[in-house]
Amino acid sequence: MKVEKYFRRYKIIAEPFNPEILSSILWEVDIKGISEEDNFLYVFASYDSKVNCNLIIKQLNKLKTEDLVENFTVKEKIIKNKNWNEEWEKNLKVVKISDRIVIKPSFKEYEKKGNELVITIDPKMSFGTGEHATTRLVTLMLEKHLQKGDRVLDVGSGTGILSIAAVKLGAESALAIDNDNWCYENGKENCLLNNVESKIEIRNCEIAEVDEKNFPLIISNIQKNVLLSIAEEFMKRIKLNGTLILSGLLIEDKDDIVNKYNTLGFNLIDSKQMDEWMVLVFKSE
Repeated sequence: MKVEKYFRRYKIIAEPFNPEILSSILWEVDIKGISEEDNFLYVFASYDSKVNCNLIIKQLNKLKTEDLVENFTVKEKIIKNKNWNEEWEKNLKVVKISDRIVIKPSFKEYEKKGNELVITIDPKMSFGTGEHATTRLVTLMLEKHLQKGDRVLDVGSGTGILSIAAVKLGAESALAIDNDNWCYENGKENCLLNNVESKIEIRNCEIAEVDEKNFPLIISNIQKNVLLSIAEEFMKRIKLNGTLILSGLLIEDKDDIVNKYNTLGFNLIDSKQMDEWMVLVFKSE
C-alpha cells in the first residue's frame, strides 16, 4: 500500500448533532477536511499523520465534559485518495434565506432576481455558509430588527457572513471578531468578495479586547456556554435600548439564556425556532 494514495476517514456520530461545535474542536488537530452529512460528520486525515481514533475521541471528550455532547461514536476507515475538497464543494448549495436574502458559495453561479441581496461566501475552514439553521435564524432577525445606520458588533464572526448581511441590509459599519485565525483570514476574503471591506473591520480577538462601546446592535452565533460566560461583556458594549441577537442555541437552552440575560437588564422581545435551533432577541435597559 502506497501511503500517498490512501488516507484515513473517520465517521463521527454525536448526540446532539451540532456540526459547527463538533467541527470547531476537530480542526484543532492535524486533519485535512470535514464533510457534513445529514446526521454525521466525515473527518479526513493523511494516512501517515498522527491523527487516530484515540486522538479524535480525546477531542470529542472535551465537548462531553462541557455538556455540549452527550455521547458519540467514531469509526475509522482507510480509503483511496480523491479530491475531497471538490466533493465537499458539490454539496454546498445556494441558500435562499428569505424573499430578499440569498447566500451563495463563491464557486456557484446565481442570477440575481429583482431586489435580492446576494451574499457570496467562500467558506474554506470557517463556519457560516447559510445552510445551518442558526445562521439563517440570525439573518432573518437582522432583516427584521436592524435599523439603517446601525453600528454592529459581530462576536464569533466565522466567515463574516452575518456582518456582510448586516451591511447589505443598511448597517453603517460592522466590527467582526473571532478568536480563530482562519476566520480572520476568511472573513477578510469574504468582505472583498462582497465589496464591503470599507465598512467591515475583521479582528482576531476576544470580546474582552474590544474597546469600542455603545453599539446599537450586537449579534453572536455561538454555543450556549460561551454566551453565558460573556453576557456581561455584551452589556458593557451595547447602547442603552440596543438590540442583542443571540443564536447557536438549542430550544432547551432558552430558559438558561433568558434567566441569565434578564438579571443583566436584557428583556426578551423576539424569538424564532427552526428545527431544534432557536434565536433570541433582547433589548438592553
